Amino acid sequence: MIPLNSVNLRHKTKDIVMNRKLTDTEEEIMQHIWEMGECTVRDIINRLGDPDTPHSTVSSVVRILEKKGFVNHKAYGRTHLYFPVIDRDYYLLHYLEDFEADYFRGSTKELLSFLVKEDKISEDDLQDLLDMIKNMEE
Repeated sequence: MIPLNSVNLRHKTKDIVMNRKLTDTEEEIMQHIWEMGECTVRDIINRLGDPDTPHSTVSSVVRILEKKGFVNHKAYGRTHLYFPVIDRDYYLLHYLEDFEADYFRGSTKELLSFLVKEDKISEDDLQDLLDMIKNMEE
């Protein structure tokens, strides 16, 4: 997986992530791949909770994820073991950056202010965030 602290790879990864957004279905499949680390298409189907999900459908989505650069595979005969190439937290960071840019003019302060105004962050949560910031500075 591409590490968060790899400066040279971050820019290359960012280009992949920023230029190739995931659809809801791709994101759902990717969440399972991130959670399992390595998996077959059958493993993903088992986690989806609907045993009638067509193998070909999930396989197609996984191949799209591979083309987009999010997963890769190891072949063992006719079986493919898929694994994430892009770290979940890294994808999340760029997803949030896009969201923040699109809806809050790129301002984290505006995003947090909105969440506070909408009562989505408690005082305890805010204090925890302030404590995290203080600990990072030390």
